[in-house]
Amino acid sequence: MDTVNGAQGQGQIRVLIVDHPNLLRDGIANLLNSQIDIEVVACSDTVITAIEAIRKLHPDVALLGWPASSANSNKIFAAIQDSKPRVIMLVDEESKEDFVDAVRQGCCGIVPRQTSTELLIKCIRKVHIGEFWLDRTTTAEVIRRLAKKGSGTTNTGARLGLREQGGALSTREREIVILVAQGFKNKEMAERMFISEQTVKNHLHNIFDKLGVSDRLELALYAIHHNLHDPD
Repeated sequence: MDTVNGAQGQGQIRVLIVDHPNLLRDGIANLLNSQIDIEVVACSDTVITAIEAIRKLHPDVALLGWPASSANSNKIFAAIQDSKPRVIMLVDEESKEDFVDAVRQGCCGIVPRQTSTELLIKCIRKVHIGEFWLDRTTTAEVIRRLAKKGSGTTNTGARLGLREQGGALSTREREIVILVAQGFKNKEMAERMFISEQTVKNHLHNIFDKLGVSDRLELALYAIHHNLHDPD
């Protein structure tokens, strides 16, 4: 059954929970609604109702409890590509093979179901303002699994471990690395930095070469690995 919260407060983070009905889902909804700055606008348990809620309610954040590799999750990611909401995956500790799939499909945060309420709330707030959230354990697991997917000595683990050339980056390039790790897209970075989108792309190409990474995911993981994603 889907539930919808009709109330809407100004300045609140509007959250959609997409998961099968269970006590944990209901408990999360109640805990989030107890926060003054968070409002659960709906709980959906089917692809159709989830997509409908995304289009009609325009939530800021979606907590997705289905496995990232499932057909249902693929449809959800396809429906929200390049638009709201920002997705946080609720994952089981034993489903670590889903971590990489989740990040590659565009989720902005991964939170184990067993995590504390405080960390879940912190994740929602961080992701809402445009940051990219993985706890240290999950980050390490993603890096390990990316390394396993690589071949020879050119895998992600080798690149992250052996080509730590952050010192070779310019100030502008370092700023771009931080923004990528926080989930900003090229257009958003260009507007934020008062440069053209093509200039952002040129900087990214140079950064990839300097750090030995092949895509934005690996760059984000590099930033997280070196504590660049949360400069404060």
